[in-house]
Amino acid sequence: MSRTFLEIEGERGVVSKYRRHPNGRGYVAVGAEVDPSAYVDPTTYIEAGARVGQKVSIGGGSWIENDAAIGAGVVIGANVHVGAGAVIGRSAKVGSHSRIGEKAVIADGATVERDSNIAPGSRAGRARGTDYARAA
Repeated sequence: MSRTFLEIEGERGVVSKYRRHPNGRGYVAVGAEVDPSAYVDPTTYIEAGARVGQKVSIGGGSWIENDAAIGAGVVIGANVHVGAGAVIGRSAKVGSHSRIGEKAVIADGATVERDSNIAPGSRAGRARGTDYARAA
């Protein structure tokens, strides 16, 4: 990661620091963990506490909120909003212009069609075995 930071002041006067991810040049907040093999589009923001696994691809204009967990091999389309604390399981696909609510869980290998809205706290897709994905 670059040692140069971009500081952005939010609506409530809180300043967040971001650095550019080396693969795609997207904005990654200090405190987020993004695997070096993940592609983060230059117009994407990943907030503090978020975790993004290996070989993830995140499209332009997307926003990954605090404490979200994105499993390995996930493909996220353009202009997707992933809410705080949401979990997207390994190898899942999220279509463009979708919204994943706060603390929602998307199962491993699930597909969320474009323009979908997944309600906060809900579970989507079939789980392998008896438990839903835990993306890290």
